[in-house]
Amino acid sequence: MVQVKVNEGVLEGEVVKNEYGGSYCSFKGIPYAQPPLGELRFKAPQPPKPWKDVRSAKQFGSKCYQYDAFFERGKVEGSEDCLYLNVYTPNVKPDKPYPVMFYIHGGGLVSGAGDDDLYGPKFLVRQDVILVTFNYRLEVLGFLCLDTEDAPGNAGMKDQVAALRWVKKNIASFGGDPDNITIFGESAGGASVTYHLISPMSKGLFRRAIAQSGVCISYWAQAYKPRERGFALARKLGLYSDDPKEVYEFLKKQPLEALIKAVVPITFSEKARIQTEAYFSVADEKQFGNNERFFYGDVLDAVANGIHEGVEIMTGYTADEGIMGLGIFGDISASLDQARNFPQFFVSYPMSLTLSTNDQLELGKRIREYYFKGPISITDDWEKLGKFYSADLFVFPANRWVKLCAQSKRNKTYLYKFTCVTELNVISQMMGLADLIKDKPVVAHADDLLYLFTPNTMPELDMNSKTFQHVEKVTKLWTNFAKYGNPTPDDSLGVTWTPYTVDNKDYLEIGNVLKPGQAPDDEEVQFWENILTEFKQ
Repeated sequence: MVQVKVNEGVLEGEVVKNEYGGSYCSFKGIPYAQPPLGELRFKAPQPPKPWKDVRSAKQFGSKCYQYDAFFERGKVEGSEDCLYLNVYTPNVKPDKPYPVMFYIHGGGLVSGAGDDDLYGPKFLVRQDVILVTFNYRLEVLGFLCLDTEDAPGNAGMKDQVAALRWVKKNIASFGGDPDNITIFGESAGGASVTYHLISPMSKGLFRRAIAQSGVCISYWAQAYKPRERGFALARKLGLYSDDPKEVYEFLKKQPLEALIKAVVPITFSEKARIQTEAYFSVADEKQFGNNERFFYGDVLDAVANGIHEGVEIMTGYTADEGIMGLGIFGDISASLDQARNFPQFFVSYPMSLTLSTNDQLELGKRIREYYFKGPISITDDWEKLGKFYSADLFVFPANRWVKLCAQSKRNKTYLYKFTCVTELNVISQMMGLADLIKDKPVVAHADDLLYLFTPNTMPELDMNSKTFQHVEKVTKLWTNFAKYGNPTPDDSLGVTWTPYTVDNKDYLEIGNVLKPGQAPDDEEVQFWENILTEFKQ
């Protein structure tokens, strides 16, 4: 047992043996805000209440209420009482405070949690850093926006800020350095990281940032007509009203099971698309009195005008991001059939709202020809479809985002492409795509995570294996960055990772061998830049 005192009271955690060397102190289920129940549903998080006796911190708090959109699809679990975080530290009383790594989980803003189902700490804490994981509200519970003071939007992002503020205030009690916090996240967590770089609420709460496979300028990370979406949800549940106050009161009283998995398209094109969209997402908030706004304005403009000055950044993506899209966007044959028959299939959702039908048909034909080079085979062309998903959802937005950041010259930015292939690359199997992929080596969306985290079902790795050497390499890059703001501060990894500039576009390929390079996926990125310039997006 081990105890620490935080602002709200005393916590009792436990000392855990690490099979990869040494031990660490674990504190689970720490409340960083009040349970968002009753009148607090849809509201910004409120500060946690103190406790008198020693509080046990040996069990995870409940996951936020959700459905699984990825692995056990449709599974519903969790609770509204879910605003808890977990702290894993090598030692609560170190000689020198540890750098802190604050992880924001992915899951499309509809799924996920900070527990060790996926995000165990054993690889990272052995590198002498503190790892913090946490839960935040998801889907409509976290992102309902009615453009009113009662429901201004972005409650889930404000949960993230509240957790970060709690860590800033209390992490010294766990042996951490409050002035050396690195936020990092993957997918929706990566997009969250990049939103924190432009949010007035987050400024000053962290020193460094790592955005993995997700940036805020991706269209799936931005809410479209969120007020109308809220009205559509109310209609689906039986209330036909355009009065936001009435809609708010109605939704506040709905049972949880009625709100989750709320697929509420508000345009014909949304209804027709096979792809699942992140319907509830980060919104442009209106000002009400002195309420803090997480984000307001245009996302592209905000990034172009300069992210928080002086914050050091790492960002990148995996080699085969779009493979996951084959698993979550429904029947692959049906998607390929739509792609073959309707060029508009290739027009991303926001462009379908602004371009004429003629322009959409022309744009769609250009994209289809680029990726398929001819007729589409329904049975054989899944790989080309996956490459299109990769570019549209991840590769082009990431390259566009890092270029915008570099243009301001206010931040040092490191770009990577993750290509490492070992038995840890299991996401395509977990998505039920093993028969489709067969023996082809792929590095799917989220395949980088098992090089950083130890899920509780993960078999122990042989520390003398090649795979463990790759884990060591990746965790060193991430924790070096957290410690020094430079992932390769010396020659111990046999490579120098040069920051990205607009002129040189330096990056590091994180593969089975580390290889510096320039302008990743340059031809493809240039193709997207050209067509978006031509069609004014």
